[in-house]
Amino acid sequence: MNEMSNKWIGKNTIRPDGADKVTGRAGYAADNTMPGMVWGKVLRSPHAHARIRSIDTSKAEALPGVKAVVTRDDIVEFPLDKSVMLGIQDMRWMCRNVMAREKALFHGHAVAAVAAISEEVAAHACSLIEVDYEVLPHVIEIEDAIKPDAPILHEWNQFEGKPSNIAGTMVLKTGDVEAGFAEADIVVERTFKTRPVHQGYIEPHACTVSYAADGRVTIWSSSQGQFMVRAMTSLLTGIPQSDIRAIPAEIGGGFGGKTIIYLEPVAVMLSKKSGRPVKMVMTREEVQRATGPAPGSLSTVKIGAKKDGTIVAAKGTFYLQAGGLPGSPLRGPVGCSFAQYAIPNILSVGFDVVSNRSKVAAYRAPGAPLGAFATECVLDEIAQALGLDPLEMRLKNTVKAGDKAIYGPTFGAITFKETVESIKHHPHYSAPLDKNPRPGVKRGRGVASGFWYNAGGESSVQVNITEDGNVLVTTGHPDVGGSRASISNVVAELLGVDHARVNVMIGDTQTIGFSNLTGGSRVTFASALVATSATEKVIGDLRQRAAKIWNIDAEAVKWQDGMALPAGDNAGKFPPLSLKELAAKANEMGGPIGTQVQLNTTGADPGFATHCVDVEVDVDLGIVRVLRYTAAQDVGRALHPAYVEGQIQGGVVQGIGWALSEEYLYDAKGRVDNAAFLDYRMPVCSDVPMIEPVMLEIPNPKHPQGVRGVGEAPIVPPLAAIANAVHDALGVRFYELPMSPPKVSARLDAAG
Repeated sequence: MNEMSNKWIGKNTIRPDGADKVTGRAGYAADNTMPGMVWGKVLRSPHAHARIRSIDTSKAEALPGVKAVVTRDDIVEFPLDKSVMLGIQDMRWMCRNVMAREKALFHGHAVAAVAAISEEVAAHACSLIEVDYEVLPHVIEIEDAIKPDAPILHEWNQFEGKPSNIAGTMVLKTGDVEAGFAEADIVVERTFKTRPVHQGYIEPHACTVSYAADGRVTIWSSSQGQFMVRAMTSLLTGIPQSDIRAIPAEIGGGFGGKTIIYLEPVAVMLSKKSGRPVKMVMTREEVQRATGPAPGSLSTVKIGAKKDGTIVAAKGTFYLQAGGLPGSPLRGPVGCSFAQYAIPNILSVGFDVVSNRSKVAAYRAPGAPLGAFATECVLDEIAQALGLDPLEMRLKNTVKAGDKAIYGPTFGAITFKETVESIKHHPHYSAPLDKNPRPGVKRGRGVASGFWYNAGGESSVQVNITEDGNVLVTTGHPDVGGSRASISNVVAELLGVDHARVNVMIGDTQTIGFSNLTGGSRVTFASALVATSATEKVIGDLRQRAAKIWNIDAEAVKWQDGMALPAGDNAGKFPPLSLKELAAKANEMGGPIGTQVQLNTTGADPGFATHCVDVEVDVDLGIVRVLRYTAAQDVGRALHPAYVEGQIQGGVVQGIGWALSEEYLYDAKGRVDNAAFLDYRMPVCSDVPMIEPVMLEIPNPKHPQGVRGVGEAPIVPPLAAIANAVHDALGVRFYELPMSPPKVSARLDAAG
């Protein structure tokens, strides 16, 4: 729990960026303008799958007002025979995703782009570009893509010695899974299907780019990492990183979907060709059609257990949709699905499947919810068959410290058990549930658990004391989930100054050291760690300066409540020196006060969550409504509790969308048929109840404040928890998501 003596850590301080965002003053990428700026628009493929024989841009280039046109020839091509990795992204696929090369691989794939004096002229010019397509058969669904006679997207891709749409595999294994099943008293094997879902961030992708006469490039854009923008743009344009300055705008949502780029390299080449700053903003339809959703999945999970509920074997086979190019997040289901359970025999296999959909991108705990949906539903079936309480069965099988995870490491302090017990003893779990509240309506309750790795990684921060004795912190991480407030709380606490005296800003690629992406539940962990280190260095400097003034040793000076004090009576009798007083003497005592710390942070222990949900099903209409939701999670230590609660609630809301309403709909020609928020049904306020987060503050011993990542784990259990609740209500189990009204009605009609 947060210590009562803390003044700022663990307190819900006013968020530094709140007022600007609610009043519209915050600067987003689409707000940026420059003198002489022109507009860029993208021509996108009308076909789901087509070979590009030729592109004729002459008519577009001749249109008055057009300043530049770019095609695949302007983007660096990476040969297919050698991977070029940037983080988890392979530039072979990135260059083909940003601009189609040999083929258009999905409806909406970028084929060319135009810069013109207005959006209207640019759009008209796009319509004048003549592309000679050879339309090819397309394939959308996993089960169709893996058939022997399926249309092949990439002739060069081989699997088991022949062309295939299976672009990669991942296998994790421990023990002897077949021997384990032979020991089991009960074995349940089921197959599950989920659909791709979009992150649904409100702000579309946007950027403004200026290519100067000296070859230096400035990019203003919305992303989850300005250093990622710089590096990818450099690779895709051939411009050295040192000549690119990426300035992060405020971000209107990302959830993993802004960890890659789409527009920036195109805008750079348009700006280079035109000699003008270029602004590009996607429409909502472009976002839905051409940017990365989470993958859909086809999963088969088999679990064997003893009569007392002890799990002795588990096998998972997970096919994930990568989209038109390889790269689905296999480590999500393959590594996470069984991670919270001590199972002696496991075989977990993943297949990366390409099909004519837009390339997937990260989305909160990438891939993990898909595996948890299958695993946690099978566990529910086994518990029911054995007559066990589903939480008791989970408690019987929890991993513990010293157990080796299937994905490699040996677990340290494990907190999964605490999340299960928290739900078990929560009033929600024991509250009476009227299962038939009125005619035509049934109610049920379900539980499920989830796991996410969490991560550390590269992080940089500067802490500078201003001449008037206040504090300026510069971080290299875009603020997606409240990192400004969390860092501010940490620095104010350590320095012993009022929170309002600490100002946190996001640096660009030329003002702060390298900082990796904001994603994977890593930034609060990493940034608090480097901020702590930097602040402690500054405090050490302040103590030395006070010691010089008093002519005593620095060890005889302590820092307390924002002031330097003699450490004890033996140090001497001196009046305290405040931060403001020391700052005023900075130039006399060695110059400016401040430091920068850059670390590759480690020690991010994994995150666990267990959820409980009540649902109500309208049997006549097929509508599933979530009535009550409680989400327990070990958050380590909550630097800013309101933000942590928001992360948990947000993850649950998105999980409700995955479970009940969200999916891409395609027409017969492979075109997305619901590329707008009116037709793509995300949850709104009326679809969700008040979600009660239960924050278990069990400090991470590897972090100075005990921080553990919190943003990913809450989206892992909801799919299975809701499916288990629906089964409890109806006695009918759904193996396919979303459980939307037409599908629920059809299933109930089929069940009689």
